[in-house]
Amino acid sequence: MNTNVAVARPWVVLVATLAVQVLVSMALLALPVVAPVVAKAIDIPTTYLGAYVALVYLAAMVASLLGSAAVKRWGAIRLSQVGLSCSGLGLCLCAVPHPAVIALGAVFIGLGYGPITPASSHLLIKSTPPQQLSLVFSLKQTGVPLGGMIAGALIPTLDLLVGWQLAFILSGVACGLCAWSVQPLRAGLDDDRNPAVKLSLVSSLVQPLRLVLRHKNLKNLAAVSFLFAVCQMSLMAYMVTFLYEDLGWSLIAAGAALTAAQAGGVVGRILWGYISDKWLGALPMLMVVTILMALGAVGCALLRPDSSPWLLFAVLIVFGATAVGWNGVYLAEVARQAPSGQASLATGGALCITFLGVVTGPSLFGVLAAALHSYGTSYGFLVVPSALIFLLLWRAQRSKGAA
Repeated sequence: MNTNVAVARPWVVLVATLAVQVLVSMALLALPVVAPVVAKAIDIPTTYLGAYVALVYLAAMVASLLGSAAVKRWGAIRLSQVGLSCSGLGLCLCAVPHPAVIALGAVFIGLGYGPITPASSHLLIKSTPPQQLSLVFSLKQTGVPLGGMIAGALIPTLDLLVGWQLAFILSGVACGLCAWSVQPLRAGLDDDRNPAVKLSLVSSLVQPLRLVLRHKNLKNLAAVSFLFAVCQMSLMAYMVTFLYEDLGWSLIAAGAALTAAQAGGVVGRILWGYISDKWLGALPMLMVVTILMALGAVGCALLRPDSSPWLLFAVLIVFGATAVGWNGVYLAEVARQAPSGQASLATGGALCITFLGVVTGPSLFGVLAAALHSYGTSYGFLVVPSALIFLLLWRAQRSKGAA
C-alpha cells in the first residue's frame, strides 16, 4: 500500500481507526456477554462483573492519560498496535479459569483500550475537514457498538461450539491480526512522531487532566461524559445478565438483544453526528439524546418476563442509540474546544473522567441490583444521572448563548 496515499485520503484514516476501535471494543465486552457461564466456571456471583469492569477501566484511565505523550514519541498507529496487542494478551489471560488471572487479563484489556481514542483523535483531527468533524468522529466511534455487536453475536455462539475459553483466545488472535494489518500505514501516518520526546510518568499523567480542569468548557464536557459513561456501561455490562436472570432468556437470545442495542448505538452515533453538524450543534443534540436515554432506562425497568420481544427490542434499540450513541458528538466537541495541536492531550484528559464514570457506575449498579434483587428496577434509577446530564448541558448552552 502507498502510505502517502493513506495520508492524502481521510477515509483511509477513518477505516483504519474504525477497525482498531472495533477490535478493542470486542475484547472489552467478550467476557461480559458470557458472564453467567464464566462466573459458574470459576464459582463467583455474576454481580462481581462490576469488579471486572472496574479493573478494565482503571487501567484504561491510566493508559488514556499516557496516550498523548506516547503518540508524540511513537506515533498514533504504533500506539494503536500496542493497544491491540495488550487487548489480545488480556483476552488470552481471561481464558484461564482463575479469578486472579482473569483480573490480570482485565488490566491488560484496559491498558489496550485506554490509548486508542487519544490516538485516533490525533489522526482524525489532522485529516478531517472542520465542517465534517462530528460526523467523522461519530462514524469512527461506531466501532464501540460494532465491537459490542460482534461480541454479543459471536462469543455466545463460540461458547456453544468450542467453549468460552477458546472463544476468548480466538478473539485475542483477531486483535493481533488487526495490529499486523495496519503496519503498512505507519510510515505515512506516524510521520509526525518525535523519538526525542521524553516520557515522564508524572508529567504524562498530570498534564492531560490539568488541561481539562483548567479549561472551563472542557471541564463541563468531562463532567457530562462521566454521567453518560455510568449509563452506557450499566447498559452494556449487565444487559445480558438482566435478560438471562430477570427475564429468563437464553444466552444466545440475550446476546442477540444486546447486539440490537449495539446496532441502535451504531445508527445513533451516525445520526446524532449528522444532525449535530447539519442543524442543532453539539450541546442541543446531546440534550435530545439525554431525554431519549432516560425514556429507554424507564422502558427497561418496566419490562417483564412476559413482555413482547418486539417491545423489548424496541426499548433496547432506543436505549442503545442514546446510551451508546453520544460519544462521537462529544469527542468532536472536545477536539473543537481543545487548544490548537492538543486534541489528543484534551481527549486523554477528558477520557480519564469518562472512564472514572465507567469504573464507579457499573460497580454501584451491581451493588444496587444485588440490594433490589432486580437488574430491571436498577435500570430505572438511571434517570437520575440522565437528569444531571440534562441540567449540565442546559447550563452550558445558556452560558454559550450569553457569550
